[in-house]
Parts: sequence; structure tokens; C-alpha cells
Amino acid sequence: MKNPTTVERKSEREVVVTRTFDAPARIVFEAWAKPELFKRWWVPKSMSASLLSCEMDVRTGGTYRLVFRHGAGEMAFYGKYLEVTPPSRIVWTNEESGHGGAVTTVTFEETAGKTRVVMHELHPSKEALDEAGGAAEGAVESFEQLAEFLAKRQG
Repeated sequence: MKNPTTVERKSEREVVVTRTFDAPARIVFEAWAKPELFKRWWVPKSMSASLLSCEMDVRTGGTYRLVFRHGAGEMAFYGKYLEVTPPSRIVWTNEESGHGGAVTTVTFEETAGKTRVVMHELHPSKEALDEAGGAAEGAVESFEQLAEFLAKRQG
């Protein structure tokens, strides 16, 4: 793998996923901020889930709601954007697990036309992070799908 994705548990409450993409920050940021692009790469194919709806108002104070079909059921992920600074940073809450969900911060740092993406998840407790299970590992597959999407988009 040319640009591997790394997953590192930084503490009992924190996980960091990092990868460099062969695209400028503006393009990578758009893939995270525009619903019509985001839905093309976010769901790991191995999950056998489909994204039924993708509502994203990516601005400071905006909200999002993603609804998935997984097997016979549906699950929703939702929250609000605490900070959006194009094309360098997006911070959002994860409110589906009740009060005090994780806060995710994604930064986009461009160097020589490539963008280093760092996704930092801070959970309210060790138990909450343990409960999230393989979400960070799922990000590895999502990031691979994002790399493929960006290559097609630029190609």
C-alpha cells in the first residue's frame, strides 16, 4: 500500500487515524463536506450496509444525520458541527449514543499537493471507546475507498 492508514489508540479515551492522500487539501476537504461526495466513499463495503440518507449541513453550528440499512434494521448517526474551517478542519459531535458522545476532529494538511488527514476521536470514557469497537478499524477501509474515489475524481 503506497500510503498506509494508521490507527493508534492514544489513551483510554482517544483514537487517531492518519493517512496521506494524493490530492490537494481543497479536494479532500470537499469529499468530507459535500454529501453527494461523502456518501460515495464513507461506508466500508465489508459492512454490507447501505446509506439510506445523508443529510449534512457542513458549517459551524450545522448538523448531520446519516441513516444506514444494516441487515433488516436501520441505524442513524447524527450530531452537530462544532467547527468548520475550509479546507483545513472539521469538528463534530457524535450524539447517537446518548448524552456525551465522542467528538471527532479531522484536520487536512497539504504539502506538495498531497494531504495528510488526521482523524482524532475523543470519547467521554474508556467504556465508550471500547463500546465503539471497530469503528476506527472501519475507518481504514473507508480511507482506502476515499483514496480510490479521489484517484478517479482527479483522473
